[in-house]
Amino acid sequence: MSELPVIGAQLCVLDIDRHRDWLFEKNRDLELPEFCLADILNAPTPFIGMAKAKLDGWHGRLGIHGPFSGFELDVKDAEIRAVVQKRIDQALDVCAALEARQMVLHSPYDAWDHANLDNGPGDRARHVRAVLETLKPALDRAEALGVVLVLENIKDVDPAARAAVVDAADSPALRLSVDTGHALWAHVTCGAPPVDRFISQAGANLAHIHLQDADGYADRHWPLGRGNILWEAVFTALAGTKAAPHLIVEINDFDRVRESVAHLERLGLAC
Repeated sequence: MSELPVIGAQLCVLDIDRHRDWLFEKNRDLELPEFCLADILNAPTPFIGMAKAKLDGWHGRLGIHGPFSGFELDVKDAEIRAVVQKRIDQALDVCAALEARQMVLHSPYDAWDHANLDNGPGDRARHVRAVLETLKPALDRAEALGVVLVLENIKDVDPAARAAVVDAADSPALRLSVDTGHALWAHVTCGAPPVDRFISQAGANLAHIHLQDADGYADRHWPLGRGNILWEAVFTALAGTKAAPHLIVEINDFDRVRESVAHLERLGLAC
């Protein structure tokens, strides 16, 4: 790659101060995770205020992690779907207040789906329609706000299932996210393609990556370099997509974010 990609991170609002100089020096991508929580979405104003104050003068790309706990996007019960839509709309309120450009949402696909989506004629298409019925109000509003919803692989075995939802939506407000640790788990445990193939198959629709290291056994969220992910293959695949996704280190220990980016720097892959 002629220019090395600049890596950002997921940081809680309260952790921004400790990483301020590092974040501001290159206007690194930032993702705020607090707004996936229902209690915070019901009363987000203090967190929005803190984020605005702490990010004054920063000009990077901002995203949030949207809600996911207790539901899936392919929900078929209309009353439960209404709650899901409410939570996503609350998160879009946050995006509007913070001028965030992205919101991460979890894919509903898993290994059971991989084995059963084609049991009956039209089953796969019905699954896509269920996801899009849930997302329709959010996509309409996101388009108006200039926000992109990104579908993150969680338990996905086949990257094409998630991609089919994006293709069917045919909206600039819906794109793909790849979580490297989730992809490694799916590869080792479920026979999914390797991590770099999740990246390359996303292609031009790749708008977001969660960078975490793992061993393929569990969702570790280790610092980069601690696990088994082949980072050279990941970044080679990324270059091949010609996409410019938000690049977010998402690890459990926020104190080791810069250590993770330094690992990629030593490999000559990013900065």
